[in-house]
Amino acid sequence: MTITTIILSALLGLGFFLAGTGKLRRAEPVTGTLESLGVTPSLQKTVGALEVLGAIGVVIGLWLQPLGIAAAIGLVLMMIGALVFHVRARDTFKGSVGALVLLVLGAVVLAFQFATA
Repeated sequence: MTITTIILSALLGLGFFLAGTGKLRRAEPVTGTLESLGVTPSLQKTVGALEVLGAIGVVIGLWLQPLGIAAAIGLVLMMIGALVFHVRARDTFKGSVGALVLLVLGAVVLAFQFATA
């Protein structure tokens, strides 16, 4: 495990933890954006919980690599789904950039996890 993998995994975990807790707390800027994308309140809570669990899995995955790989795969798939929602809602690039950044970061972490497995 390289220092780069550790730093990127920590950043990914932090990003998804913050994103997930915002959805679970139903923070106003987050819920307004998600509702404009067509995401129902129940789906928001589900996604928030999965993001928090994925964040925890990526961090624990620094010690249990199979868990880190599985969590990174799940987070990448969720961000692909998020981008589908953005495209279907005809959201702007600026509105989609958060999901895109987390997708790329998740893919990089996944690649580093596989490279050091």
